Amino acid sequence: MPVQPRRAALTDSATETVRLSGVGFGYADGPGVLRDINLILAAGSFHFLTGPSGAGKSTLLKVLTLAERPTAGRLTLFGEDAGEAPRSALPRFRSRMGVVFQDFRLLDHLSAFDNVALPLRLAGAKRDSYADNVVEMLDWVGLGERMDDRPPTLSGGEKQRLAIARAVVNRPDLILADEPTGSVDAAMGERLLKLFQSLNRLGTTVLIASHDETLAAASGASVLRLEGGRLSGGAA
Repeated sequence: MPVQPRRAALTDSATETVRLSGVGFGYADGPGVLRDINLILAAGSFHFLTGPSGAGKSTLLKVLTLAERPTAGRLTLFGEDAGEAPRSALPRFRSRMGVVFQDFRLLDHLSAFDNVALPLRLAGAKRDSYADNVVEMLDWVGLGERMDDRPPTLSGGEKQRLAIARAVVNRPDLILADEPTGSVDAAMGERLLKLFQSLNRLGTTVLIASHDETLAAASGASVLRLEGGRLSGGAA
């Protein structure tokens, strides 16, 4: 697996990547989606987030990626209060995250290679410094022969693997993945899990939202369960 130098390592005193204290989220015209969430993700820890459809897993990930702001409680990321951070500060938080969305959010006009390379380019890296790592990452997810192809020509499973490669290529401090193995077969699911585990061993904090409780149990990771907007197992 390709390894990139960490862009911004956590300081020795920063033992928590994520802390949610009494966090709630709801829309003005509906009931609360998340209720009194208390969650600590220690730096370098690995967790699965499980629960039935509609439990709020995707919403919790949106809060953690700052796509949605908590309507109650406090969100701390990398030791800083992020829930009420100004919009101008959000790119700084997000630059330390790798996010795998259910809808992939690939750029259709870019090749597979350029989609994966995008986080590195946005960080100011030159092609010569990252090309080998991008190629190796594409090989790792089984897309080495598709690196010049664009997303519209890929299957759903291939798009998912491409989105995962993009999320992890720059070895972020925090990986948030929403059903990252949902469109791949069991063998590829295990391979992708090993990729996340490898990054975790290098110090990345990982949170995977998944319906696959068998995969979660096999991972040996801490399993958090969200049901009815409430979290159990949250002190991690």
